[in-house]
This record gives sequence, structure tokens and C-alpha cells, in this order.
Amino acid sequence: MASFSAYSLPLDTIIIYPTSLFAGIAGILSFAIGLYKLSKPPSRDGPGQDPGLVKSFLLFCYSCFLKPHSGAAKGGQQGALESFYASQADVYDVTRKRLLKGREDMLALAAAQLRFRAEKEGGGASGRRIWVDVGGGTGWNIEAMSEFLNVPEFFSSIYLVDFSPSLCQVARKRFARLGWTNVKVVCEDVRKFRLDDYEDGLSSPASTPTSPFTSYFDTQRPDHGGADLVTMSYSLSMIPDFYSVIDSLTSLLSPHGIIGVVDFYVQSKVDVASRNYTSGLVGRHVSYLGRTFWRAWFDLDRVALEPARRDYLEYRFGSMLTANLRNQTLGSIPYYIWLGCQKQRFSSTSLPRETIEQIGSLEPGSPYPSPCKALDAAVGNLAANLPLPSFFYQNHDWRIFYEDQLEKHTQFNDEYIYAFTWEDSQVDKTLLNLGPDDVVLAITSAGDNILSYALESPAEIHAVDLNPAQNHLLELKVAALTALPYEDFWRIFGEGKHPEFRSLLLCKLSPHLSSRAFQYWLNNAGIFTSARGRGLYDTGGSKHAIRVFRWVARIFGCRQAVEQLLATQTLAEQRAIWQSKIRPALFSRLVNSLIVSTETFLWAALGVPRNQLAMIEADHTTTTTTTTTTNPSRASAIHSYMANTLDPIATTTHIATTNPYYLVCLAGRYTPRCHPDYLDPQAHARLAAAATALDRLHIHTDELAAVLARARPASLTVASIMDSMDWFDPGEPAAREQIVGLRRALRTGGRVLLRSAARRPWYVREFEAGGFVAERVGERVPGTVIDRVNMYASCWVLVKAEGWTGDGEGGGL
Repeated sequence: MASFSAYSLPLDTIIIYPTSLFAGIAGILSFAIGLYKLSKPPSRDGPGQDPGLVKSFLLFCYSCFLKPHSGAAKGGQQGALESFYASQADVYDVTRKRLLKGREDMLALAAAQLRFRAEKEGGGASGRRIWVDVGGGTGWNIEAMSEFLNVPEFFSSIYLVDFSPSLCQVARKRFARLGWTNVKVVCEDVRKFRLDDYEDGLSSPASTPTSPFTSYFDTQRPDHGGADLVTMSYSLSMIPDFYSVIDSLTSLLSPHGIIGVVDFYVQSKVDVASRNYTSGLVGRHVSYLGRTFWRAWFDLDRVALEPARRDYLEYRFGSMLTANLRNQTLGSIPYYIWLGCQKQRFSSTSLPRETIEQIGSLEPGSPYPSPCKALDAAVGNLAANLPLPSFFYQNHDWRIFYEDQLEKHTQFNDEYIYAFTWEDSQVDKTLLNLGPDDVVLAITSAGDNILSYALESPAEIHAVDLNPAQNHLLELKVAALTALPYEDFWRIFGEGKHPEFRSLLLCKLSPHLSSRAFQYWLNNAGIFTSARGRGLYDTGGSKHAIRVFRWVARIFGCRQAVEQLLATQTLAEQRAIWQSKIRPALFSRLVNSLIVSTETFLWAALGVPRNQLAMIEADHTTTTTTTTTTNPSRASAIHSYMANTLDPIATTTHIATTNPYYLVCLAGRYTPRCHPDYLDPQAHARLAAAATALDRLHIHTDELAAVLARARPASLTVASIMDSMDWFDPGEPAAREQIVGLRRALRTGGRVLLRSAARRPWYVREFEAGGFVAERVGERVPGTVIDRVNMYASCWVLVKAEGWTGDGEGGGL
């Protein structure tokens, strides 16, 4: 099953390991037992049991490599199928279980979408739901779905449509054994199959076929059918006339139905790089040698891997989720899983109001006017009769459209820098005093601060980050808040590991993720599931700093001291361990000179850009030249900066109980008594229960200046921009443009919160010249902390002044 549809050809031979050596061995082995009557279907070993594994394998080899198939000359396509499958229909499932990868995953994704929609509509497991499994063969897909849904109760009708009588007979026996009366096995060309021939009350005017002419020619097929789910498992690649079959699926699928496909493929990214509707290209590219080899190998069995099949599927339907994977069991054969829907859920060729509202341009209080990039993309696609970008088929409007193949996004190589946010959100909320009327724009980082702000229930939150992976991490947290109980949520983000993460991703989280975020976490599920790995908080660019600390602790023999520090009950005990054991190792001249003060380490591990490093050196020079004539080195500047950062932390905050930022660095996880506020059980309950708190979130993957440029004037009340201004060269136009953008987007009285590695950064004067009143609300003095991170020399709140006399929006700059 699951690999046979109308007009399908033998798949079986392709699943032997693709080398001539393996094929030769299999052929010799099959020929050696040729006298055995393999041409007849073997008897089962018992009622409802599969034949023995050895017998199944031998029959498989014989059918694939030795048995002649001449049925096509006598009986057309159906004759060819019978010639191939009649002798091995009973062993099909045994020989394909490990070879047709991704079938269970596709079913899990489809079931998750159906379950989400049922819960959203309040229908539970009741109501009419129809599933059509195209090329369903032996019915394996339908039985396997029972792992994810109660098949007899959830679906009112299931239609298995296949063109092989032998496979259909196996399917009928399967469902008779299971007692599933809602499954109907239809041995028919899927292009002729119509739901209204079997279901009453569907939209087609012809509900009963009186004659072939009346049913299939005089009556036009409806644009949409009534199936809630249509699936194809390893059948699209074996359909000669695939265009007409794909066209026929649009009249099977209901306006809000889901179509799921899993199949083999090969393709170059050059073919699809310019398309914005493919739901992501991660892992889609197959090398030239790989494309050549797999197409030639599969072509031996008339299994076609030309890209047109998948391309046409994506053209005819809207893409919801995609995953490009490899079957490592069989030489890394490329295969894909794809979920789609009707590409237009409306009849007009003009852009519908619901799509505009989805973009957010007409929502009350939204700062994003039309036209914007998302709207431009939607209009352009509709004008060309293309599906909308996958972002428009999401179940939530959190993630805003972006072009993932732009160099400004790909420069991060699919890796986030921060696995946790390096800003003290409790201090932020005190300084900003957020309320229900605030519209907040903030840099995403790892999303911890965004969720902390959401606990204050502002009117809207706009999270901005140029790195797509940082936004993928925020999406994962929001999806987990929406779909998972607190116990699972804590294991993923509190402990950083969850052995069932992949299953949770497929079955519960996937309906709440954009396709790009889903692909990212599917590819990186090992972060949470690997028994050897250290979990989430040993990933990202910041892991290098954590690993360096572990290395230093190992070299200097103070690993036990770190464990003792985390076990201390008092601040006095912590101070003693820090001063006597840990500090001497961490602040050694060797470590500082060879590692910590190098520009490569500061950027890769800590995210310190060159301009910020120059600010640290300049402040250090100013300080030291007042007391000495010695010209300070970079190593000296970094040493002093680290001491001013870490010494007060170790001596004034108890890490194990009150400082989650350093606890996670040292322990690699949080604890129930020490963690960011979004990990509180009460916070989870509030955010999970109050859907509006998360529905007000919009995630932008772009530069901060670009997002500000698209904002409506005076639409924001708060902008939390972390240390982003430290990245600019002094006096460069980009810095001034960002300040102008902030002034334009903020209301009078709007606040900008920022931190800097300098005590008084150069750009504060630019803010003041641009109509802001600047107040330094935190200055790091040796021996004291300004927050629980204490990584920055100063913290500022800048308020947009009233009655500014500058020339226009940027006249003072």
C-alpha cells in the first residue's frame, strides 16, 4: 500500500540499496531459489499474520529482479500492476516497513492539523470527516493512522483508492479483520473517482452516476470537494499522467481540507530559489551527482523523479509544511514530506480582506500600513495565479513573511547565537512599566524577554531579529506554550532536553509553527533528544563561551569547585569559592591573552562586534590614562571589563537561587527555584490560557531599521533595542537612520530602552539631537551590579520629547 495509486508502476526494485553489487547479490540469491514456487502468493503463517521474514524477502528479490512483467501489453496499466503485485501483495507491508521512510511522520503531521482544526471548531471527534487515501494499496496508511487518531470514530468515511486489484483485496481483508466499517476500498482510476458518487449532500450536482456520459462528461466537476484529508504515500513518483491526477485532487479536497504527500525526489535549488511559495528550501538541494544517479536508478523501474511532479503539486496547492529528508538506511535516498491546502480559499482574483487582515495592515492599532513586503508578495503571487507564500497558510499570524534565501539571512548559517536571552527582563519591566495600551517593539534574541513582556499584556508586541534561527527559537517557545502541558514545556526549556521532542514536534507543535521553523526544529531535534548531548543551552554561538569555561575549569582542576558553588546555601560560601578557586583560573593571563581577548572569540562566542570592542577599549583607555602613563592593551581592557562584570555578580547575587543567567551557563539548565519568569508554572498557565496574549505577537525577520521604516508614524510606545546601537560606526548614516526611524515610529512620550558597553556611548548625543531626552538609569560602578547580567557598562531610557523643533522627522541629525 502507500505506494500505489492510479496509474502507478513498480516501486519495489528501487528500495534495494542502490549499488550494482547489492543488486547482483540479491539477484543471485533469488535465482538460487528459483525452483521454489515464488510466483504464487505464499500462504500466511496464521490468521491475520504476515509471512515469515525470509520468505517475504526472497519473494521480494524474485519479483524485483527476475520475474518478467508483461501485463501492460495485455491489460494496460492495471495489467502491469497485477503482473508485478499479484504474487507479492501479501508480503508488501513486510518488505516496505523500513524502506518507505516518512509515512508515519506525514500521517502524524496531518493528524495534528486535523486535531487542531477540530478543537478550534469545537467539534471534537464528532461531525462528518472524510479521508481519501490515493494509491492506498494494502491499507497500511489507514491502520497506521490509528497511532495518532481514533480512526473509526474520527472519520465518518475513508476511501482507499487504488488501481491494483490484488492490493485492494489485501486491504479489504485488513479492514474486515479490524472491523472498521467506515473504510471503503475502491479499485479505480483516481481521476474518475468522485466523492459525490458515494457521499450524500456534497456540492456536486450529480450525486448518483446514471451513466458514464452523464457522470463524467456532461457534469462539470466542482472546484472543491468534500474531503477533509487527501493523502499520497510514494505514489506520485509512479504516476505517468501525474498532471491530470493532481488536477483531480483539487476537486476531492474541501476548501479547508489538508493534503499530505510523502515521496522520493531530486532537485537543484537553482530551480526553486526564486519561488516564495515553496514553504522553505532547507535541505531541498540534491547535488548534481546525486540527482543524476538517483534519477537513473529509479528510472530502471519507471519511477520518475523529475522535479515537475513536486513542482506542479506546489503550484496547484498552497504549501503549509515541508520537510526535505534523507533515507539513511538505503544510501541516503532523498524524500520529502509535504502538507498543503487549496491554494486559494476564495473565489475572487482580487486580494481578499481576510488576507489583508492576516498581514495585519487593517488590525486596530497595527503599526504596519499597506503596502508592505507581505502584501506585495501576496498581490504579486495572485496576479501570476501562484499560491500565496506559506506564511498565509499558517494557523497563527505570529511569523511575518520574509525571503529566507537573501544573503542577509543566510549569513548566519542556520544557527542562532543566543540560546537564552542575555538581558534582565525583570529590570526591563520595572524601567518600562508596561501597560495594556503599550505597543512594544523589541529585539528577539532567544525570545525570553518577549515572553516576559507578554506577561504584562501589552496591546501588541513586535519581535525583530535579522537571524531567522533566533525567531525560530521564539516560535518554538510560543508553540510550546500553546500546545504543551507545563511538564513538557519545562523539560524542553527548563532542562533543555526532552527524549520525546521529535514526537511532540510532529504531533502537537507542528500546527503552531511556520514551515521554516518546523523544518529547522525537525532537522535539529537531536538538540533535545540526544543522550550524549548537553541540551539546548549548549547550542548556538554562545556555546563557545560556555565550552571555554568548561575547558578552563578542566585544565585548572576546578570543575568540582563549580559544582560546589552551585550547591552553596549562602552568599558568603559562594564568595569564598569564587575568590579562592574559580576566579584565579578564569582570570589567568594565559586564558585572557590567548582566548578571551581575541576578536574571533568575542564575536563568535559572545556576539561582541568590532565597534563594541572599540568602545570597551576606549573607556578603558580613558580610565587608565588618568592614573598611569602606560598604554593599555586590548587584553588589559577585556580583563578589566570581565572583572567589573563578574566580580560583583559572584559577590552580590546568589547564582543558585536568584541569578538564572549565570546558573544556566554553569549548570547547562535551569532549576525549579531559579529560572526566567516565563518558565514559572503560573506564567505558563497565564500565557497558555490567554490566547490573546500570544495572538498580539508578531515576529519580524529583518533589520530593525527596515521594520521601523514600515511602521505607521506614532504607532509604537516602547522600543527595547538591547545593545544594537553599539554595532554602528560612530557618525555613520545607518545609525542616524535608525534614530530617525525610532522617532518617527514612536508616539510622543514613547520610550527607547538600550544598553551599551560604554558608560556614555557616542550615539546618545545623536538621540538628543534627534528630539529625545536621555536618562542613564544604570551605570556599572566597580563592585556593584546594575542588573543580574551586569554585562553592560550602562543602561539608558530615551523619551521622545514633545515640541521638538527639528527639521521634519530627522532635522536635528
